[in-house]
Amino acid sequence: MRSMMRVALLFLAAAVCVSSAQTNNSSNDRQQQQQQQRSVWDEPIRFSSKAKDSCTMVVSGAGDYTRLRVSCKGPSQGQTPGRSYYCDFQGKPNLCRAYNLNPRHYFTQMMWDMRKLSHACQGPKVYRPAMCKKYPDEAQITFLASWPKTSSTKPSKPVQEPRKPVVPAQNKPANTPKTVKPQQQPVKPQPGKGPQTKKTTPKPGKTTTRPTEQPESKASRVASEHCWKSFHGVCTYFISWFQN
Repeated sequence: MRSMMRVALLFLAAAVCVSSAQTNNSSNDRQQQQQQQRSVWDEPIRFSSKAKDSCTMVVSGAGDYTRLRVSCKGPSQGQTPGRSYYCDFQGKPNLCRAYNLNPRHYFTQMMWDMRKLSHACQGPKVYRPAMCKKYPDEAQITFLASWPKTSSTKPSKPVQEPRKPVVPAQNKPANTPKTVKPQQQPVKPQPGKGPQTKKTTPKPGKTTTRPTEQPESKASRVASEHCWKSFHGVCTYFISWFQN
């Protein structure tokens, strides 16, 4: 009976030791995670953009989301102060295992990309650091808002100046060109043919009718009316012979 009680006490003591070790480990993990978060949230990350703007990255919590604000201020030019702007990002990078191990390095990788820009808030809408690049968009830091608004909006149309009334120019009297007589170009002779001469139509003169022409013309007319074409010459000869 005593031996059974001793065994039960030993088991009870071992269970108490294991539970206390687990609670110590979990508390140590929580403390380490809180220290990492504090190191990110309490110590902002500072950098300079390509345009020499002094920027600061501040991380904060918003429920289940992690929020990042990037605030920048440009160098002053003489008496005019430099430009100032900021932009907010939001996401759930804690879904990435590498982020939970080293969250500050996650935002440091974002800073490496932002410092290459002339305007730190005009970068990509979704940042994918190399340590969590394979994770979905939900685990990434995405653009939320900015002030003043970036130049991604459509540019306004330029105001058109009122047009001045066009005064019609006085037309000068056009100089009438002198009529040029067309020059007759010489006719080129065709190859193989001699120079063509104009045919001169002789003026009708007084024609003397011979007495022998009327019988011949009458005989040929009678022969064409009463004889075949092949015998036209023979018929004309005999008809003229009979008429004479």
